[in-house]
Amino acid sequence: MIFFTADQHLGHRGIISMQNRPFDSIEEMNRTILTNYNAVVHKDDTVYILGDVCHHMTADAANEIIQKMNGNKYLISGNHDKKYDPSLFEDVRDFMTVSLNGRYFALMHYPMLSWPKKNSGSIQLHGHIHARMDYNEQNRKEGIFRYDVGVDANSFYPISVKQIIDFFSTK
Repeated sequence: MIFFTADQHLGHRGIISMQNRPFDSIEEMNRTILTNYNAVVHKDDTVYILGDVCHHMTADAANEIIQKMNGNKYLISGNHDKKYDPSLFEDVRDFMTVSLNGRYFALMHYPMLSWPKKNSGSIQLHGHIHARMDYNEQNRKEGIFRYDVGVDANSFYPISVKQIIDFFSTK
């Protein structure tokens, strides 16, 4: 399967209060996010991480956590990403487009007002703004094919390409 996620901010104590995350400690947050991730992403799955995997961690500590994450990982760099070990990823970019399940996707850490093939039904996936699901629902209501794949908007789980396509197929 193919999944997307963003803005885990593993190691970032301040994100718990800044985003009102339901965790009492960094350890609980890191454990929950990693457990949720590995519960849905399996060894042979593909996952596009749209930035900000870790924050306020050494590169070595971040690499150790990233190694524990299942799947073939692609990183779309975010504003808090360090120089992780590139061997942990299939590819590292600032922007990427992919065609999956008959849909075209534009992937970037930041939300975009316009993106390739926007007027042909392509979907822009992003993180960065730590939105909640109501943001995605509002975009759908307004006919905007833009979706925040960040953990804050998706119950601290990655979201599958099928879930995103189905989301925009229903009203």
